[in-house]
Amino acid sequence: FLAPRAFGHIELAKPVFHIGFIAKIKKVCECICMHCGKLLLDETNPAMAQAIKIRDPKKRFNAVWSLCKAKMICEADVLSNENDPNSAPVTQGRGGCGHTQPTVRRDGLKLWGTWKQNKNFEENEQPERRLLTPSEILSVFKHISPDDCFRLGFNEDYARPEWMLITVLAVPPPPVRPSIAFNDTARGEL
Repeated sequence: FLAPRAFGHIELAKPVFHIGFIAKIKKVCECICMHCGKLLLDETNPAMAQAIKIRDPKKRFNAVWSLCKAKMICEADVLSNENDPNSAPVTQGRGGCGHTQPTVRRDGLKLWGTWKQNKNFEENEQPERRLLTPSEILSVFKHISPDDCFRLGFNEDYARPEWMLITVLAVPPPPVRPSIAFNDTARGEL
């Protein structure tokens, strides 16, 4: 009798999308800035403040997503001149980067981002469309703050957005692996 051995693992050279989470990955990409990882809206928006108060994480995520998906720019803080005594004091903003956001589309197992140009661009220019790689998305997801994870409906202890991408593949021990059928009668073990 052979005792079952421990699980092994394979570290992948590049991250890949988990097929079961690709729709959720797309939605998270539509909620956050694809440059700095911040949530596109904060509590200064009354609808967002109401959405964050929802207790059920699934409903909170859907409410936040429905508000953020139309937001096409990561709002940067407006800096005031501190030396000017006539300027009004500015409250601390959410710290956005000011970059435009892509429209994310799913094509099979790939995610494509389309960045629309500024309003003053020439009419004949096409919007920039490029593939959003799992490596790029993983890097952005790692920059999401714990507070933004909670606002998105993720429990920091059990589920972070970057965990929806596969970087390490678990390998079961040989006694646990299923046998492979070659023909109708022959069977083999890996």
